[in-house]
Amino acid sequence: MNAPHALWLFSDQLGPHFHSTPEHRDREVLLIRSAAAFGRRRFHRQKLHLIETGMRRLAADLGGRARIVDAPTYTEGLRRFGKPVVVHEPGSHAADALVRRLHDEGVVAEVMPTPGFVLSRQEFASWAAGRHRFLMEDFYRDQRRRFGVLLDLDGHPAGGKWNYDHENRRPPPGRSTLPVPPPWLPREDVIDERVRADLDQAERDGAIHPVGVDGPRQFAVSRSEATSALRRFLDLRLPTFGPHQDAMLHADWAMSHALLSVPLNLGLLDPLDVVRKAEERYRDGTAPLAGVEGFVRQILGWREWVWHLYWHLGPDYPRRNELQARTKLPRWWRELDADQVEAACLRTAMAGVRDRGYAHHIERLMVLGNHALQRGYDPAELTGWFATAFVDGFPWVMPANVIGMSQYADGGVVATKPYAAGGAYINRMSDHCGGCVFDPKKRVGETACPFTAGYWAFLDRNAERLRGNPRMRQPLNGLGRLSDLTDVVAQERERRRF
Repeated sequence: MNAPHALWLFSDQLGPHFHSTPEHRDREVLLIRSAAAFGRRRFHRQKLHLIETGMRRLAADLGGRARIVDAPTYTEGLRRFGKPVVVHEPGSHAADALVRRLHDEGVVAEVMPTPGFVLSRQEFASWAAGRHRFLMEDFYRDQRRRFGVLLDLDGHPAGGKWNYDHENRRPPPGRSTLPVPPPWLPREDVIDERVRADLDQAERDGAIHPVGVDGPRQFAVSRSEATSALRRFLDLRLPTFGPHQDAMLHADWAMSHALLSVPLNLGLLDPLDVVRKAEERYRDGTAPLAGVEGFVRQILGWREWVWHLYWHLGPDYPRRNELQARTKLPRWWRELDADQVEAACLRTAMAGVRDRGYAHHIERLMVLGNHALQRGYDPAELTGWFATAFVDGFPWVMPANVIGMSQYADGGVVATKPYAAGGAYINRMSDHCGGCVFDPKKRVGETACPFTAGYWAFLDRNAERLRGNPRMRQPLNGLGRLSDLTDVVAQERERRRF
């Protein structure tokens, strides 16, 4: 009997549901370290560390079953391996095109559906057929029904409501940190040491050009680490996850957030298993429904939604630019130079990206994304930045999040209105404004908040493009009542201090 084809895994396909199911457990596993994949873009140094360490950890865990091949490209790595392989659907349009070409050439014997997401691409296509609007809430409710998650015996949503988002938007609790147990943190070992040394050498040789600072490692890269991180969140942090998940605290970057996006996006955790385990905490009374529902919505709703929109909207979607934003990212943004930033909220978020390759979802949307939207940064360039500067960023993750949700560059396919907000929102939802050099109540003058003034300048610049959006009627009416609008617009056109 012929041995089964080897299984080629990408670096975001590291969990047992990719390689150790009955269908695959007798296969040799191939991991290719492509120099081109690391060298062509400026990734965060800690992201390179996580990916490289994850691959080496998997190879160590699988022992003689795994083989790592170093090569300039994936195609050359497969040539050096010398045998046909099977592969799961990859996570980018470019990788998908490569895999399909290699399949046509006979190098890839079979392209299998990815087990990294709950719903298959074919099932999503059936769901989307005939729809003109793809509302996430509709998708999320159908996901709950399809997989029987957080439902009562009669099929209605647990607690009588599908969505408890309004209970998860409380402002900061009046203290510098949340009174919750700290998140799980890894213990680095000899593999981390070797990876760090190899990345140092690659940088000296000019093979990579990373941004951000090095270590220590903050996130799980192996199956055992991922299950430990998940267990700690579910047991100790999920009970407090809900209420303040939209708040921002200068001294508490983790708060009650799950910090599971890295192991999920590396393929170390099965998302449906994560959802089932969270549901168990509600069923046994150890976590409140509102928090559990909010967490489930992130995994079974938004994460799945973003993945499927990436494929459904196609490779041209990241080039959408309905607001005609053309400004290039400034150097301090590209270099993660947080020390050049004066606004406390923006400096804190950028420092988090520099130091950890991470900022939580409100910092991404309402600080970094809000700033980029107001300043008219090019949405395609911004999407690439988010995908490379964040440790949980992959090609499929960012288009719907940035082009659609954050920058409204698709004109309303994903979001119903631009997520633009002034300093009042940041003041309400954070502890940043009290000691900031800018005043969130001022829109003109030396201490005018760049978010407050920038909000009105953004509306003025895009008024005609947004006038047909009924959700923008009230803000645009407010724009017409500003007596100092001319001064605000002129000031923001020349602003160099942020």
